[in-house]
Amino acid sequence: MIRIDHVSKSYDGGATNAVRDLSLEIRSGEIFGLLGPNGAGKSTLLNMLAGVLAPSSGTIELDGINVVSNPLAAKRNLCYVSDSPDHLLRLKGHEFLRFIADVYEVPDAVRAERIASLAREYGMEGELDNQIQSYSHGMRQKMMIMGALLPDPAIWILDEPMTGLDPKASWLLKQSMRRHADAGKTVLFSTHVLDVAEKVVDRVGVIAHGELLFVGTVDEMREHFKSNGSLEEMFLELTSDNSPFAGSGEKDHASEKSASATEAR
Repeated sequence: MIRIDHVSKSYDGGATNAVRDLSLEIRSGEIFGLLGPNGAGKSTLLNMLAGVLAPSSGTIELDGINVVSNPLAAKRNLCYVSDSPDHLLRLKGHEFLRFIADVYEVPDAVRAERIASLAREYGMEGELDNQIQSYSHGMRQKMMIMGALLPDPAIWILDEPMTGLDPKASWLLKQSMRRHADAGKTVLFSTHVLDVAEKVVDRVGVIAHGELLFVGTVDEMREHFKSNGSLEEMFLELTSDNSPFAGSGEKDHASEKSASATEAR
């Protein structure tokens, strides 16, 4: 479970607010999609969850562990795929995966079986002896996904994970996400590709200008904006500067009783 409580992130001494007083709870056993245009604050939020950035205010807990006060314990609960796959490029594929297994203390017997299975599933069996810098963008992305799945984390966070993947790899990733959530674990991913979110998520959140504008299922989103016939039109209405929600401080919050309850801030 991920709990975000009144989190903000400011730069330039508070002059630039990338995330504004954002609160959200993402449950175990669900795939949660975070939608927003470029510059909406998605990557900043995910980097705070992963412990790469510290929030300016508010608290973040991963399965009850505070990311700021107990960062190592919190990070052991998650694996993070960033929006760039260009990491540790001089390592060979098998060296990168062994490094990840060492960091997360995956037992030798378990890691060998998982690496073989992931390489087979993602079509990377013949590439593990090559340096990552020789891979195409899509192959690098698959390697980062394999590295994140290897420790079998309780929380899986992905920033624009479909970028650069071929259709088969995208399908495989969606299947991996579904299996992970069905095992009672948490999957959070960001995207600006609306069709991807519509087909994959259990719930969706829309973020723009650093503020969370809507949380709920796609069906609830359709009902809320039923004057629009497509998710894209609803998304554009939500994130438009002319939207009644954008910048108003009013947003829809999911709760245990009703995922579409509205709270005025």
